Amino acid sequence: MLRASQSLLVVEAKKDDLTRGFTQMAVELIALSLIEEQPFQYGAVTIGDVWRFGLLDVEAKRITEDIKIYSLPDDLEPLMQNLVGIVERSVSTK
Repeated sequence: MLRASQSLLVVEAKKDDLTRGFTQMAVELIALSLIEEQPFQYGAVTIGDVWRFGLLDVEAKRITEDIKIYSLPDDLEPLMQNLVGIVERSVSTK
């Protein structure tokens, strides 16, 4: 868990299975939303050199899976932009 003005939950996918890892991340985001008072919960699932992002819209009760998969080292710059963008994002809880 990376905590900043907006938290980011990072989950390691076991056995290189991004689909099951994404499901695990979604469940953890839902649990996190019960204790964190933020309108959106951000998450990422990784097998180390492959990353996929997800977003839980708490009010709408909807999880969105990013269609883009980021592979290292080819996608290092956009991956880092996403990570930094999420943790630096200031989200109003009003």
